[in-house]
Amino acid sequence: MGEYVIRETKSGVKFDLKASNGEVILTSEVYSSVRSCRSGIASVMRNAPIAATEDQTVEDYERQKCPKFEVYTDKAGETRFRLKAKNGQIIGTGEGYAKKASCIKGIASIRKNAVSGNRDTRAPR
Repeated sequence: MGEYVIRETKSGVKFDLKASNGEVILTSEVYSSVRSCRSGIASVMRNAPIAATEDQTVEDYERQKCPKFEVYTDKAGETRFRLKAKNGQIIGTGEGYAKKASCIKGIASIRKNAVSGNRDTRAPR
């Protein structure tokens, strides 16, 4: 079962979605309040299970409608993803992966853990 951990940053509040093994599999943007952060969690719970995967690492990739996971190669050559909501806003990002297959497995883990996650866990200060 996944877990959402809300934490404070210097500029606001953000959340991480952790898999059952404790690994962070998705990180949110910074929100101005806990309330808006919780709305972001609700958006991940709604959108991740139904999001298509758009593989931007291949030539002439097929564009998908939002919600979607965009898989792309960053400047360092690692494969990453970002989750976009129905309105096109980025609601979460993942770490960089050396192999695209690992990135795809990360997306599968998010789909699995997004709905089952605890919605109101706070990180210790």
